[in-house]
Amino acid sequence: MSNRTIRIAELVQRELGSYLHTKYKQEAVAITVADVEVAPDLKTGKIYFSILGDEATVDERFRWLLRKRAELRKVLAQRIKIKFAPDWVFLIDQAVERGNRVLDLLDDLAREEKAKQSEEDGDA
Repeated sequence: MSNRTIRIAELVQRELGSYLHTKYKQEAVAITVADVEVAPDLKTGKIYFSILGDEATVDERFRWLLRKRAELRKVLAQRIKIKFAPDWVFLIDQAVERGNRVLDLLDDLAREEKAKQSEEDGDA
């Protein structure tokens, strides 16, 4: 990834987050622009959203974002002056969910190790 694509990705993340939280305060309160990836040709990109809430809430908020996709693309094209307005793909960021799963697995391992240790201490 070149410095230019990194700067554009950071700018998109900042501008989109700012727009959502100023124009759609209620709807976007639980939505965070987690990451942005821009293709080297600057014609396409991926925007990852982190959405707080249960599965139904996440699904509802993501569908709301998809309905606003054309408006968000237009706003980004107005705020960020580059030759092409990239075609954005909206995705849900799974990093928090994966991190929680890893933490649960580590907790399970720690409990098993502690149980095994107490069994060995009880046998001795």
